[in-house]
Order: sequence, then C-alpha cells, then structure tokens
Amino acid sequence: MSAAAIQCLKRKRLYEQQVEQLGNYQLRIHDQMIMLEGAKATTETVEALRFGASTMKAMQKSTNINDVDKTMDEINEQTENMKQIQEALSAPIGAAADFDEDELEAELEELEGAELEEELLQPATTTPAASVDVPAGRQPTRPVPAKSTPEEDELAALQAEMAL
Repeated sequence: MSAAAIQCLKRKRLYEQQVEQLGNYQLRIHDQMIMLEGAKATTETVEALRFGASTMKAMQKSTNINDVDKTMDEINEQTENMKQIQEALSAPIGAAADFDEDELEAELEELEGAELEEELLQPATTTPAASVDVPAGRQPTRPVPAKSTPEEDELAALQAEMAL
C-alpha cells in the first residue's frame, strides 16, 4: 500500500505542476490580450490623429492668410462704400441745403424769448380757490392739485429750464 500511496502522491504532484503550468499559460494569454487591446487603441488613436491632420491640411489649402486679408479688405471697402451712399442719400438737397443751421437756431431762440416775455407780461388769469370749511371728521386724506392751463404748464417748464 505504501508503494501505491507514493505513486498516487507522485501523480498528485504532477497534476499540481500541470495545473500551475496551465494557470501560468492563462496569465500569459490574458497579459497578451491586454497588450493587444492597448496596441489596438494606440493604433486607432494615431490613425484618428493622422486623419484629423490631413483633413485640417486639406481645409487650409483652400484658405490662407492672404485670402483672409483680401476678404477683410473687400468687406471694409464695401462698408465704406455703403457709408458714402448713406451720407449721399441723407444730405439735404434743394432749398433745404441752403439753410444755415446756426442762423436757424438763433432765430428759434429769439422766438422762444419773445414768447416767454409775452407770457410773463400777461396777468395771471386764474383766481385763488375759495377755502371750504370741512368738518374736522371728514378731511381729505391727500391734497388735490389745482388744474392749470396749458400756458401755465409751459411757463413752469420754461422757468425750470431758465433755472438750470
């Protein structure tokens, strides 16, 4: 029995060595798979970069700095032309072109001054409102402004302008 037991132990050790060897093979295969996946990812990345570079190069062949400068010059020229056209269209023509702006402003100021003098010389046409006795229990909560005429409003506006 001892010889048979020793034989069994030898076979057991051979099987254990074979199991260990197969485990090592699996580790090597797994390691190789990881390396292949990494190499594939690297290759795909490099190919994508090459494609991007060639696409960019093709795009830049149709565009260069001289073309961009020329285009910008054309845009600026067209913008200047449009400004000149707009100025020509907005320029006064005929009788309106003969008026001197300074003279017109001086005449307007003279008219406004004469109108103001006329209004100041006229007596006030409104009479003061008569006071009304209201019982102490029923007083208005807020004062009601007196209605003024358009002339009075205009006078107040002119006085406010003169005060400034």
